[in-house]
Amino acid sequence: MSRVQDRKDYPLSMRLPEADVAMIDRAAALKGRSRTEFVREAAVRAAEDAVMEQQLIRMSEDGYADFMAVLNAPARPVPEIIEIQQRPAPWEPGYKRRS
Repeated sequence: MSRVQDRKDYPLSMRLPEADVAMIDRAAALKGRSRTEFVREAAVRAAEDAVMEQQLIRMSEDGYADFMAVLNAPARPVPEIIEIQQRPAPWEPGYKRRS
C-alpha cells in the first residue's frame, strides 16, 4: 500500500507598503483568488522564469545547423496576418465590426 506524503507548508512573511497591498488585493480579486494564492502563484511564476533563464539548451551540431538555417531563412508572408494588417483600424473610416 502506498503512503501519501504529508504536505508541508512553510510560512513566508513580508512587509509591504499599503499601496502595494492594495494593488495586490485588487489584482487578486480580479482573478478570483485570495491574497495568499495570488502572491504565491506570482512568486512561483517569477521563480520559474528566473530558473528557466539560466537553463542551458543543448543540441547536436546538426540540430544547431538546422536551427540556424531556420532563423536565417527569409521570412515568408502569412496571408492571414497580411489580411489583418490591411484592415482599417476601429477609428479609421471604412471600419466594419466583424462577428
